Amino acid sequence: MTEQFDAVVVGAGAAGLFCAGQAGQRGIKVLLLDHSEKIAEKVRIAGGGRCNFTNRELDPRGPQKHFLGKNAHFCRSALARYTPADFIALVQKHGIPFHEKHKGQLFGDRSSEDFIRMLVAECDAGGVVRRQPCTVERIDAAEGGYTLRTSQGIVQASQVVIATGGLSIPKIGATDFGYRIARQFGLRVVETRPALVPLTFDGDAWAPFAQLAGLALPVRIETGEKKQRMAFDEDLLFTHRGLSGPAVLQVSSYWREGQPLRIDLAPGVDVAAALLQAKARSRKLIANELASLVPSRLADAWVQQDPAWQRPVNEASDKSLAQLAERLQRWELVPTGSEGYRKAEVTAGGVDTRDLSSQTMESKQPGLYFIGEVVDVTGWLGGYNFQWAWASGFACAEALAAAGGRI
Repeated sequence: MTEQFDAVVVGAGAAGLFCAGQAGQRGIKVLLLDHSEKIAEKVRIAGGGRCNFTNRELDPRGPQKHFLGKNAHFCRSALARYTPADFIALVQKHGIPFHEKHKGQLFGDRSSEDFIRMLVAECDAGGVVRRQPCTVERIDAAEGGYTLRTSQGIVQASQVVIATGGLSIPKIGATDFGYRIARQFGLRVVETRPALVPLTFDGDAWAPFAQLAGLALPVRIETGEKKQRMAFDEDLLFTHRGLSGPAVLQVSSYWREGQPLRIDLAPGVDVAAALLQAKARSRKLIANELASLVPSRLADAWVQQDPAWQRPVNEASDKSLAQLAERLQRWELVPTGSEGYRKAEVTAGGVDTRDLSSQTMESKQPGLYFIGEVVDVTGWLGGYNFQWAWASGFACAEALAAAGGRI
């Protein structure tokens, strides 16, 4: 027996849950499917289990400041119509306590489960039918809409929403389903790659710095040249295999294989001047003087790179101190790769926005919509990707309701 729905949303992550709830509350009959037993796993693990659910600093008039893709302006319409303030109001309506950490990042006070319960409650308020685990085996265009063959039977709907996310963190169920559906219906897909991901370095070349694993410090980091140059002031984390922390996660979205990173390990400090001043008054080892400017573990490891730096500061030449400062404040290194989708927080690339309406998220294939991470829209670290999930889901829900969805 074939069941009839106005719309089927495939993928019960942040975007899919939110879109389904909003569409249902606008009076259409919605079915929400997910192939995993647990829904919203990315919401569950986000922000260390507290969920960094949006960012107050998002500027919908200039989305390219915090989003990237082939057309960074594509997301402007949706972000302008559903803002961080709108989602904050929903969070407050559900009585979820939250706080701002820094740079506009908002986190729940308790657990990410608060936000999952909120999204489910919104679906319940819209009468959304939810099924999981339920695998979609085929989607075929049919008269008046689409036929979906699922592990729980055949379903028909005039509108289908793909909210299946990207390839990041496969252990929680990430697949390429959304890209396959896009290609099936003749839509273009921008090449995907891991984003917001730790970067790695050749084992031998990294050996001198592996001892710094666990060390974190504020830095200025940049990659790219001229107009493509991107720089961030964030915390850096040394790991056994390379670099992580907010600074590297942010810059990783813009980094391309073969490009160098340039890192200032003492931003806001004139290291050269400080060392020359120390030379005039101190007999301490250079490492000891350097430890007043950067963490001592970093200072100790840094001076090991050159015998000229392993002596009292008053015995060092001005030239060697200048070279030390230059190396510390313009450390240039080329990653050999990244930790890949296994550790990437998001997937860059995806369904090409040239084949989607920025107003409705509907594709060139009538009645087929794409929202959230599956689209070629990638936000910065700090709640921006969740805001894109809410905004794209909202725009799509409005469009579903406007179309009526009647089969």
